[in-house]
Amino acid sequence: MLKISNGITPCYLFCVDLLLTSLFVTVVKIGLRHPDPVVETSSLSSVSPPDVWYRLSIPEEAIDRGCLSALQLEAITYAAQQHETFLPSGDRAAYLIGDGAGVGKGRTIAGIIYENYLLGRKRSLWFSVSNDLKYDAERDLRDIGAKNIQVHSLNKKGVIFATYSSLIGESQSGGKYKTRFEQLLHWCGEDFDGVIVYDECHKAKNVCPIGSSKPTKTGLAVLELQNKLPKARVVYASATGASEPRNMAYMNRLGIWGHKTPFREFGNFIQAVERRGVGAMEIVAMDMKLRGMYIARQLSFTGVTFKIDEVPLTQQYINMYNKSVRLWVSAREKFQQAANLMDAEQRMKKSMWGQFWSAHQRFFKYLCIASKVRRVVQLAREEVQNGKCVVIGLQSTGEARTLEALEEGGGELNDFVSTAKGVLQSLIEKHFPAPDRQKLYSLLGIDLSAKKTPSPSETAAQTEQKGKKRKDDSDRESGKDSDDMKAESQDSCLTSQDAVEHAQKMKKDLLEKLEQLAEDLPPNTLDELIDELGGPENVAEMTGRKGRVVSNDDGSITYESRSELDVPVEILNLTEKQRFMDGEKNIAIISEAASSGISLQADRRVKNQRRRVHMTLELPWSADRAIQQFGRTHRSNQVTAPEYVFLISELAGEQRFASIVAKRLESLGALTHGDRRATETRDLSRFNFDNKYGRNALEIVMKSIVKLDTPLVSPPSDFKGDFFKEIQSGLIGVGLINVEDRSGTLSLDKDYNNMGKFLNRILGMEVQQQNALFQYFSDTLAAVIQEAKKNGRYDMGILDLGSGDEKVQKVDCRKFLTPGYTTSGHVELFTVSVERGMSWEEATHAWADQNGPDDGFYVQSLLLSPGCKSQSVFSAHRRGNCKKASVGLQCEVGLRCRTYYVLCGSVLSVWNELEEVLTPVSGTNVKVQIVRLRTEDGQRIVGLIIPANCVSPLINKLSTSDQCQQLAVQEQQKRQQLHPQSLSHAPTT
Repeated sequence: MLKISNGITPCYLFCVDLLLTSLFVTVVKIGLRHPDPVVETSSLSSVSPPDVWYRLSIPEEAIDRGCLSALQLEAITYAAQQHETFLPSGDRAAYLIGDGAGVGKGRTIAGIIYENYLLGRKRSLWFSVSNDLKYDAERDLRDIGAKNIQVHSLNKKGVIFATYSSLIGESQSGGKYKTRFEQLLHWCGEDFDGVIVYDECHKAKNVCPIGSSKPTKTGLAVLELQNKLPKARVVYASATGASEPRNMAYMNRLGIWGHKTPFREFGNFIQAVERRGVGAMEIVAMDMKLRGMYIARQLSFTGVTFKIDEVPLTQQYINMYNKSVRLWVSAREKFQQAANLMDAEQRMKKSMWGQFWSAHQRFFKYLCIASKVRRVVQLAREEVQNGKCVVIGLQSTGEARTLEALEEGGGELNDFVSTAKGVLQSLIEKHFPAPDRQKLYSLLGIDLSAKKTPSPSETAAQTEQKGKKRKDDSDRESGKDSDDMKAESQDSCLTSQDAVEHAQKMKKDLLEKLEQLAEDLPPNTLDELIDELGGPENVAEMTGRKGRVVSNDDGSITYESRSELDVPVEILNLTEKQRFMDGEKNIAIISEAASSGISLQADRRVKNQRRRVHMTLELPWSADRAIQQFGRTHRSNQVTAPEYVFLISELAGEQRFASIVAKRLESLGALTHGDRRATETRDLSRFNFDNKYGRNALEIVMKSIVKLDTPLVSPPSDFKGDFFKEIQSGLIGVGLINVEDRSGTLSLDKDYNNMGKFLNRILGMEVQQQNALFQYFSDTLAAVIQEAKKNGRYDMGILDLGSGDEKVQKVDCRKFLTPGYTTSGHVELFTVSVERGMSWEEATHAWADQNGPDDGFYVQSLLLSPGCKSQSVFSAHRRGNCKKASVGLQCEVGLRCRTYYVLCGSVLSVWNELEEVLTPVSGTNVKVQIVRLRTEDGQRIVGLIIPANCVSPLINKLSTSDQCQQLAVQEQQKRQQLHPQSLSHAPTT
């Protein structure tokens, strides 16, 4: 179990609870044990992969020396075995490695390439996210004994290592092939049957975008390469590759959707899974493992400590923040006035507001990060003094703004650059709707110097006549000559000149106010951190920026390149990493550029074996990135496990970033590790608001603020002032509430119930306002969830039974063969009896969870001692309001003994049959419930609960396919026995 620091509730970021994970036991009985304990979630460990029939060609010497551990050899074996299977479409089946960061995916991939090389397939493609990882690929191949496999560019045998960005690159030299994609296709040849590895494959996730956005070029290229090379042996590898089912669109070689599967297209698969909730996602993960196409293990988190450090705000910071809010409100008003004054087109306005709100979000994100810098510096110094070393995680470096400031200052700086200031300054200078007057009239060919400035009365007269002189057609019809029209055109320009000058004045005013505020705005976070922690000589910086601002001994500030005399920028991050691992520097700062592949753990092979303290100053935008960053310091072969510290400010708006990460972590737990419970009990999950309950609560909150709905809860009692009036004012300032020009009526923005937009925009409200609004929203959300529980509509995730005082007994089991996508599978329908003693308090809570507190019931039967199998504490309801009883099912509230029907095994293969049975009873959108049971004899059962009234029709449907499937199984077994790599051909020993 976890150690708990300072009495703070542990933040279970991964599968750390022993009840939720099981020590991974390999099926392939070759190789040495992995150097660190590796676990698999209880859900995934409850299903077994297919039997192994494939015999590896990797030399026994490499296996005996431990170059590849037993669990890595298992992944290689199953990948090779899966690659000998073809989908109904004719494409070769692929394999998905979902091992967590630090388990050793690199060596596993190298092993798959080596295995195929030994069998004559000399060419392989290895895609990853950074060119720096090419050195790791060479090291992994060398470490497993494949020294003769070269990693290089095109036109040679061996491994082509390429980045995803290069896959969509175009040639500038105009050679034979216009794109890198065409080069690779030519190199592979038409009948290419070698390995294609998509390492860190989450980079290709946006093939099936949400809303109006378009698929990314990377995602489409990954998909097209698979379509062009149908015989290629594809490997998907990522700890976060399937964090959401929608992100799996490029994994078309898994055969979950397509020809002769329950889902004709990817869209059908997505619909089915998202409609049935978390339970369906669990089924996907378990089904993939059962079919031998997926493996997902992770390092045990024994010894790891987690802590959330909520950083209080100083009054000075609050004052600065509130001043910034008022400036942004003023800026919004002036942008609007100037756009109207210039009579801007709708397209221009849309672009302008897009830039405005994007800058708005970045500005306040930088302020959120700045509020925690002092605390991070304090903690880092303390940990180094205590004999540990520190890794600080950031996402953004602010380099772009630094370069802009450097250009403005003629290559010189007199102070650290404020990234926040730069964001707003750049927005005003580049996107404020006030064109440069001289340039504008120069383009129009009008000489303003020859024109007399009109008097106010002349200007008024011109304005009055402006509407009559706009249309050329009406001018021509009235018989005006060209000289008259030219004169009027120039008069119109003079009138526009006033508008331009007025807009220019507003722009200048905004820039002056920004300069006044700039004295209080924080400097660039990265530069400030490095300076406070002792400068570049003490801090190893692993980021993507090329230069930095430093403080000299004489107090001056200069910009310098990060490159050194003997170290070019291209390998600087690797050099800095080595300095950290050698103990030359005890503090490292990493950005997204260094959050994939790089190893910073307390490795037994390096000099610096101090315990790592990993501080997350800036939460990544997605859990994919969060997992990658967290995995830098917790990896195989480490002396000590790391400590994780998550710093979150008291600003309610910062929950935005935590919300996104928490949302992805929950779905990540379900799909990559087959277990939502692996994440749902952790502290970060309390920040997850972007779900149907959060959106419902947000709609109620917004409507109640503009008096369109009745509030579900009371406003915060400690708020000073008129809550609704002040919150209205704040939401008007951030554009979530609109005011009609004439009537003054309040109306909601069209995306008022968009959770991301809400959490972004409230950053631009004053501290007291945003915190009070967020508290009001949280209270409303709690009420919405309570109501959902009362109505029996709350998605509970996995139901755990048998780990407490329950007695679980298997009553019956029926097995059915099913048509498989790539291999034959089966499903089992278990009938299970669960008996439990229940106290009066527990029974009351059971009732309250389903029906609400004291909803009018009385107890006919007395409390019964454990062992009674048929009676309920609550056998009658005064109002008859039990939801299950109303649809003809047995009321289970307070029952000591219940019967469950659980469908296990390859459930996806019978999904259509299941939908046909469930839909008439439960409807199309009711979430499926996963149950995890441990019987008295130690058997683990994880599967889908089938309602009692659906059992009989489901059995009838499943029984029809048994006979023909038995023949398919026999045919498949024959093919496996005849395969050249079959174990049946192995020499006896």
